[in-house]
Amino acid sequence: MERTLKMLAKEAKMRMKKGFWAECEEELSARRRLAAEEGLNQGKMERYFAQRVTTRIRGEEPDDFYLKVRRMLLEEGEVSDAIGRLTDRAYYDTLTYEEKQRYTLELSERYLRALERFKREYEFELKGRKS
Repeated sequence: MERTLKMLAKEAKMRMKKGFWAECEEELSARRRLAAEEGLNQGKMERYFAQRVTTRIRGEEPDDFYLKVRRMLLEEGEVSDAIGRLTDRAYYDTLTYEEKQRYTLELSERYLRALERFKREYEFELKGRKS
């Protein structure tokens, strides 16, 4: 369902009424303190936080592929056969040689984007929780 301007305005009004922005400001202040204590780059942390808030406002959820990559990285770290582990073997076996090459390249690109996202999240989310 496409959200209309009227619906977006109503959602924004509800966020204001429910103190969404006050909560965001408190969380941002806490994250700034944590970043300073841990010697993290505050500018990077603030950009990550802004992106996270935007994602929350839009109601976007992480996709299954990212969750699979995240789980693999948390359980085993970066592994040399990540692409092989992420390959859908049943689908892969149905492809021609050229399609297999394209599939592997696309999977590699998706993995690298997911890895980059995971590293950003780990730096500002997971690492902070361990302290």
